[in-house]
Parts: sequence; C-alpha cells; structure tokens
Amino acid sequence: MNRFISLSLAFLFFSVRPAFSQGGFWARSPEFSPARFWPIAGGGALIYGASLVGLNNVWYKQYPRSSFHFFDDHKEWMQMDKAGHIMTAYTEANWSYNAFRWAGVKEGTSIWLGAGTGFLLQSGIEVLDGFSTEWGFSWSDMLANTIGAALFASQQSKYGEQRIILKVSNTPVRYAVTPIVSLDGTSTSSLQERASDLFGDVYSQTFFKDYNAVKFWVTVSPDAYLPAGVQYKPGWLSLSMGYGAGNLYGGFANKWVAKNGAVYELGQKEYPRLRMVLFSLDVDFARIPTKDPFFRGFFHTINFIKIPAPTLEISGTGKVKFRWLYF
Repeated sequence: MNRFISLSLAFLFFSVRPAFSQGGFWARSPEFSPARFWPIAGGGALIYGASLVGLNNVWYKQYPRSSFHFFDDHKEWMQMDKAGHIMTAYTEANWSYNAFRWAGVKEGTSIWLGAGTGFLLQSGIEVLDGFSTEWGFSWSDMLANTIGAALFASQQSKYGEQRIILKVSNTPVRYAVTPIVSLDGTSTSSLQERASDLFGDVYSQTFFKDYNAVKFWVTVSPDAYLPAGVQYKPGWLSLSMGYGAGNLYGGFANKWVAKNGAVYELGQKEYPRLRMVLFSLDVDFARIPTKDPFFRGFFHTINFIKIPAPTLEISGTGKVKFRWLYF
C-alpha cells in the first residue's frame, strides 16, 4: 500500500495548494483559466510520471521482472489492501476535483476529471505490478480503485458535497521480541523482526503499510441527512465505523521464509488472523464553520485523517473492547 500512497503524496502539491485558500488569488476561477489549468495538468502529469519512474527504480528493481501477468490477490491481507485502494482512489479524486474547480473547470467536468484522475493514478502502479514476479496485475485492485473514484463522483454529482467520507488512522503495534523457532529448529526470529521485514521501521512507512496498525473508516455527519430547517449542532461532530485486522504476518497465511532460508509458521490458535469492526466519533473538518480562507482550505485538505476518539472495538473472535482514546 505504501507504493500507491507515495504517488498520492507526490500528486498532492497540485491538488492541495488550490484548496488552501478559497479567497484572493487562490479563489476558484469563475470561468476556465488556461493559466491555471495547464500548470496543474502538465505539472501533475510530470510529477506523476517522474514518481512512477522513481518508484520503478527504487522499489520494483529490487525484485525479478517477468512478462506481463495477472495475479489474484483478493484474499490477501484480509482485504486490508483493497480498503486502502478504495480510500486512496477516493481521496485522490477529491483532491483532483478541487484542483480542477480552482482552474475554472465546470462542476460536472471537474467531477469526472477528478474521478478519472484518481482511478488512473492507481492504474499505473497496477501496470508495474504486472511486470513484477513478486506481484501481478490485479483485477480486484482495479475494482477497488473504481469503487473509490465512483464513490466520490456519485456523491459530488448528487449532493454537491461529500457526505460519506473515507478516512485512515494508525495505532502503532508493539511487536513481541520473544524468540520464534523455525520449523526445522535451527534458527530463531521474532514477531518484531518479521514486522520490520514486512512493514518497515519508520512510522512514515508503517502508517500506511502496517496492516496490523492501520484502520480505514467511513465517517458520516448526521447534519448531512437532516431535513432543511432541522438543526444538528455541532454539525462537524460525526459518527464513524472502521475496519481493521490483526495478527497478519503474511499475505495469505502466517507462514514465511526468512532471508536465510529458514521457514517459520505461527499457529492459528496462538495468533489468530482476525478482522475487527470499530465504532467511534470523528470530526468532519469540512463542516467546521470558518470565514478564514486559509483554515477553510486546510480543513478540507486534512479531512482524510480520522481523529483519535473513544472507540468500541469488536474483533472477529467476538471479543469487545472499549478504548477511551483510539487512533
């Protein structure tokens, strides 16, 4: 997942800066402005292309290449990566839409350009996956990308706003350092070592990549669905439902081969791979009333982050936990 998030952040410059202010120079143009549109379109395409080249050199060259092929990964990582694709495509579509509106592109055209951009940004990565023996072109990933872009476009077309918002959060996991013995009894490892190999050690990496720590949320404000004239205050206070997973130390199973060739396997009883559903409160930053153009744009920009809040967690084993503050 960190691979397609990196491209999202590279594209962010061209989609977020217009959102940082709704007044003055950065106010949306009332008519199409070539002086704004072409730098956004050309610059965004240039950065995206350069990001793909950089990603290919930094990431994909570490793994053997192959002819273009497909890979069915819809059961991998308990669909956490699919949730990431949906959320990322949705967010990229939203950012891109705001950039096109700032350039004076009409509402309907901006919606479809934004959705198309969100979808295409992910498609380039799927092509690179298709030429790597480590992965492959995934139709389920493409479906997830479509769902994310379509969710943005359908809401913007019908409501003129986003009422169902997709967000992300991350609570770091402390992995045990207790030795784990390989199946042949000749080597030892640990959950911390395995997590480091899979997800990295730096929080900027693990924030999106550690599927045991990341959570994806659907946030809805009751204010968005109340009849006209009925007040709900504060309108920004929202309800949120999240999805997460636990004890994931491999894509399909908790069995892996270490760099030294040793094979490790975790018992399902001791380390059950499980899903979890979470219920929490959240803030829809886009509904915070402010006349300050900078903060209005800033709130729209950060609206993909779920805030820490009291949370009820229900795991796949039926265990229920209440956390006073959970991210």
